[in-house]
Amino acid sequence: MLIQAACMQDRASHSGPGPLLAALALLTAGAGPALAQEPARPPVQAPIETHIGVIYRPQEAPASYDAEAVPEDEGVAGARMGIADDNTTGRFMKQSFVLDEKALAADADPVAAAKDLVAKGVHYLVLTLPADQVLKVADAVKESGAVVFNAGAPDDRLRGADCRANVFHVLPSRAMLTDALAQYLTVMRWRKVFLIVGPTEADKAYADAMRHSARKFALKVTADKPWTFGPLAKARGDTPTRAEAMVFTRGLDYDMAVVADEEGDWGDYVPYRTVDPRPVGGTQGLTPTTWSPVLETWGAAQAQNRFRRLAGRLMRPLDYQAWMAVRTVGDAVTAKKANDPATIAPFLTDPAFGLPAYKGTSLSFRPWDHQMRQPVIVVQPKSMVSVAPEQGFLHQRSPLDTLGTDLPETTCKFP
Repeated sequence: MLIQAACMQDRASHSGPGPLLAALALLTAGAGPALAQEPARPPVQAPIETHIGVIYRPQEAPASYDAEAVPEDEGVAGARMGIADDNTTGRFMKQSFVLDEKALAADADPVAAAKDLVAKGVHYLVLTLPADQVLKVADAVKESGAVVFNAGAPDDRLRGADCRANVFHVLPSRAMLTDALAQYLTVMRWRKVFLIVGPTEADKAYADAMRHSARKFALKVTADKPWTFGPLAKARGDTPTRAEAMVFTRGLDYDMAVVADEEGDWGDYVPYRTVDPRPVGGTQGLTPTTWSPVLETWGAAQAQNRFRRLAGRLMRPLDYQAWMAVRTVGDAVTAKKANDPATIAPFLTDPAFGLPAYKGTSLSFRPWDHQMRQPVIVVQPKSMVSVAPEQGFLHQRSPLDTLGTDLPETTCKFP
């Protein structure tokens, strides 16, 4: 009515449409559509489905009864729990995660398995394989942009001269493990070490890492001997070499015997059989590791219980390492709301990334070699003894960088 009256008044005083009528026309033209539009709604996020592949070799069943036999599903059982955890978080973010398992026969090629997964759109591969096979897979899938997680090879060379930009290491290197043991010896002031080295290449690599850790933390290797008495721990019976093995430790001055026996052939024989009463550590005895059934703090007991319900057994280090790899992908995808490796891979070394992993602190990746920073627990079979880094070991970035190869020492050169 007001507009109609204004128009009549305007026509009465002017021969054509006057200024008032023109202004009202513009006002109504501009206001009409704005009043008619509904408020803009945020775009609906499409569901994200992320596939994670795990490539592993099932453990063969032992020929006879073995109370400590490695479970057939070692490693992959941890990945399964990781997927369950990813989906627990993901369902609130409209994200889902799928585990694609590749169980390799004894002579199967992991490269073929990796290429098959990548061809199906799997961009994240978790490997519980030896170092040489990790490198072959990493090189084979490099051009695809796939990200490889090393969950089974502790070799320092994978973090050094043989590092790959598309590989991230979730388990500690041997250097990190032996540094953790050396820190504990330093705290206890057990500074003299008797190093006993097994015959395998892995044993020799562990011994080399221990020698380096001894120099790093001012310990002294007062004796360094090879083990030449065979697999006495696995023999489980009396043999003529037992007396010789006892004499092997006579006349030496040391505070702890450190054994390098990654196969578990003989290391368990040494405790309580040395001539002088001395503790034993390393790969057996007092052991630095990522995970153990005795770990119960920082919410680890809840994880232990969940794993036992899922797998029907205790969680082993390789299970935990595969779980970490799968959870790393899940946490990163949730944080970035995207699952393409071009977005996720750089984020893993961003200071904003951190993985809660029942260790009392968030875990992160070192930019210089893609090694995951993490505490290392020092345990004996029935209890946790300590956690490295020990109190008092300081670092300009993080105390976690006192374990393993630091930035000034690294030989890793990413292209």
